[in-house]
Amino acid sequence: MTEHYLYILAGFTLLFYGAEFLVKGASEISLKFGVSPLVVGLTVVAFGTSAPELLVCLEANANGTPDQAFGTIIGSNICNIALILGVGALIHPIVIHRQIIRREIPILLAASAVFILMLLDKQVLQWEGLVLFVGIVLYVISSLMQSKNEIGAEESEDFTAEEVEKAKKSTPLGMLLSVFWIIAGLVALRLGSSWLVEHGSKVAVSLGVSQAIIGLILLAFGTSLPELATSIVAARKGQGDIITGNAVGSCIFNILAVIGITALVSPLVATNINWMDMGVMLGILIIVTPMMWSRGRLSKLEGAILLIFYLSYTITRFMLDKGMISA
Repeated sequence: MTEHYLYILAGFTLLFYGAEFLVKGASEISLKFGVSPLVVGLTVVAFGTSAPELLVCLEANANGTPDQAFGTIIGSNICNIALILGVGALIHPIVIHRQIIRREIPILLAASAVFILMLLDKQVLQWEGLVLFVGIVLYVISSLMQSKNEIGAEESEDFTAEEVEKAKKSTPLGMLLSVFWIIAGLVALRLGSSWLVEHGSKVAVSLGVSQAIIGLILLAFGTSLPELATSIVAARKGQGDIITGNAVGSCIFNILAVIGITALVSPLVATNINWMDMGVMLGILIIVTPMMWSRGRLSKLEGAILLIFYLSYTITRFMLDKGMISA
């Protein structure tokens, strides 16, 4: 048992430094090419931090436990919005880019609704996976095209004048170093999340926690730790666009890319779908949208509300699973 706890500690360490490297590399590339940091967060960072969910879902489906895969995505999306945005806003109030409100949130709401409709028959077939995968391809292409009309990194408040000037003087070697930081960050995030999920699951099983909770809470939280770590680092640096782009973009990637690719490899057939969890996933989006829309920012108070929501859901779900309360 001691070995498992050591791996869990090492996993947290890798996640922290992996997030540092990823944000560093992505920020430098954003500055170098004048790309909006929001677009970097919505694409490069979001895809990179969603990699653990993809690997976990592929493995779960291959091992004959698709419910665990569904639980991971549903729980991860709840975690991304409620926990990650909540913690980020608590550290530093987050200014919400208008593109998030006008474009990304509606896309996420639509993707979530399509995902729920697909699950009415408790399965996601290969052709449905193809539809989702085509959706993520179109989303990435449109995001890159949209970036031409967005404020570039040099005009963004996320970077200082000194950082912009340094980026302009960057050499090809400096660009390679930035790419190296991104790759090193993704590798560290992948390894760290893998250790946390694998050894955290073994500890959970030894404590008598059910497979449903392992998927919805443990695996969802474990695979969302890269997003959480990345957002904490970005919040400390005042890079709000990377936080919101990372959280919202990761949710979109989870549904369109992770579920899409997993179903393309092999159809996902659920044996037990808890509609309360689906309702919470959609409900948290409905709650956070007016928060973002009202003043174009998430305050520390709103961050606290989101965090309390997440903790309340997690505790309630655990108590329901253990039979401490009835639905």
